[in-house]
Amino acid sequence: MRAMVFDGVGQPLRAVRRDRPQAGPGQLLLRVEACGICRTDLHLLDGEVPVAAPPRILGHQIVGTVEQTGERFGVPWLGWTCGACAQCRANRENLCRRARFTGCDVDGGFAEYAVADARYCFPLPADWPAEQAAPLLCAGMIGYRALHMCGDAPRLGLYGFGAAAHILLQVARWQWRDVYAFTRPGDVAAQALARELGAVWAGSSEERAPVGLDAAIIFAPDGALVPIALDAVDPGGTVVCAGIHMSEIPAFAYERLWHERTLRSVANLTRADGREFLALAPQVPIRTHVTTYQLEQVNEALADLRSGRLTGAGVIVP
Repeated sequence: MRAMVFDGVGQPLRAVRRDRPQAGPGQLLLRVEACGICRTDLHLLDGEVPVAAPPRILGHQIVGTVEQTGERFGVPWLGWTCGACAQCRANRENLCRRARFTGCDVDGGFAEYAVADARYCFPLPADWPAEQAAPLLCAGMIGYRALHMCGDAPRLGLYGFGAAAHILLQVARWQWRDVYAFTRPGDVAAQALARELGAVWAGSSEERAPVGLDAAIIFAPDGALVPIALDAVDPGGTVVCAGIHMSEIPAFAYERLWHERTLRSVANLTRADGREFLALAPQVPIRTHVTTYQLEQVNEALADLRSGRLTGAGVIVP
């Protein structure tokens, strides 16, 4: 099979040919139909999140088919948990210290075939276009978990308008929330997409929303956005950091956190999050704005994501 592998920090992914992997007990061998790219992939490439035992096939938003049966599954970031630790037993498997993650600790979906633990895969309808479904498996699920942490906030700010935010905006509007989208300065394409999807306001992260917010979710990995978002939320508001990695948060005066504002983070996701979100997606219905790339174009796709040239979600289609 063809695959793109990670060899080390700072190196582009390398095209290789490998033997097709074999599924062991309790595993599924999937022919990859599509695999979404994610900012986490950039953190892996840059060494901000360590990769176990390279060379490793990255990619953790996989839509694939079991060829013998025709069954279709989605494979998310969470690939395995121990099931025995205090976090797992408390239904917080996303915090399991021994967890293994797809495309990081085990090979992922930037390849023609992938193997995954069947217990951590989600059945998918046959009529969902693969490139539409792939971004739901991380960007969508993480955003949905972050939204839960915002409670019933009617005025929601989204900082960093990429794959996760453009999916979550659709859910939030379906819930009759007002959404305010904050993008990189000058990213008029992302601002236009936000308005097209129903944002009541879209502008630069350097601007203030025209109203006070009840909650804000930060998807961009820029720690400088934390005090900015705290300033944007009203007393009692919540700011959620939804990325796996963020640059250093600058010191800020206690006044910005005072008045019972809450600052918290999201770590990974649970299978329950995934099941709930995938059941909700067709009700909205969610339509992902997708740019597709061939397998050998994965480095180009990641460069587009890094530079901000990509609007919406990027998906690799082997």
